[in-house]
Amino acid sequence: MKIDIETQKKIASDWFIYLQEKICEEFQNLEKEYSKRKKIRPKYFKKNEWKKSNINDGGGMYYILTNGQLFDKVGVNQSTVQGQFSKNFHSNIPGTKKNNYYWASGISVVAHMKNPKIPAMHFNTRFVVTSKSWFGGGMDVTPSFLDQNEEKLLHKKLNILCKNNKKNYISFKKWCDKYFFIQHLNEPRGIGGIFFDYLYKDWEKNFKFIRDVGICFLEVSSDIIKNKIFSDWNKKHKNSQLIKRGKYVEFNLLYDRGTKFGLNTGGNLDAIFMSLPPEAKWK
Repeated sequence: MKIDIETQKKIASDWFIYLQEKICEEFQNLEKEYSKRKKIRPKYFKKNEWKKSNINDGGGMYYILTNGQLFDKVGVNQSTVQGQFSKNFHSNIPGTKKNNYYWASGISVVAHMKNPKIPAMHFNTRFVVTSKSWFGGGMDVTPSFLDQNEEKLLHKKLNILCKNNKKNYISFKKWCDKYFFIQHLNEPRGIGGIFFDYLYKDWEKNFKFIRDVGICFLEVSSDIIKNKIFSDWNKKHKNSQLIKRGKYVEFNLLYDRGTKFGLNTGGNLDAIFMSLPPEAKWK
């Protein structure tokens, strides 16, 4: 039985809300576990809710934990919005040639770790509806110090994820490498991951893949953090991390499509810029 578009919207947005809760729960537990071992007080996520200027056009909820014992900053944002694209923006979006209306729901996560040995992690998935509808998203990892075992773990998990869902891992990996490339520095942002967009047609199979991507992110991020949660580091390591973060900032402000989408659809600025680290350096 074919699922109508309004039901698809409801199911997708409910999933993103549920996944947000699970990611916050897992990351909060990791913060507590680390703090308990170190005998220091953990920090907690703070909940923030926002609405578009026209409240009928939706809004979102984002949770941010800052200056934690494990996390320097981690944000988990979920939003469900609708409206009309501006004239100079909608031409870039499929299905807006005759009508610039849109509806979009999604989740995005960025984690910047206090320990420089633990990489920054990014994940997002979304469902967008114009006169067409599709899923998009991905995840990638940005270490300050390369670790081949960590890189192998990431890509092995992502390869299995794609294989189980009959998706093209090689294509999604190449798309990620191309997308997360800092053009003006002529270097990749990190060790990649997967990136995909415009998953049309078979909604049920694509939605299963979207759910599996979220679950995979939870598993991979937890494994990476736990593997290095008690690794020693010093000021020199931290300085290298801050310089890497400076490049992260440059990418997000100059090239990131999610940032541009949020700014062009009346999104909440705090939620849009939650991906930026709390501290960075430039050479």
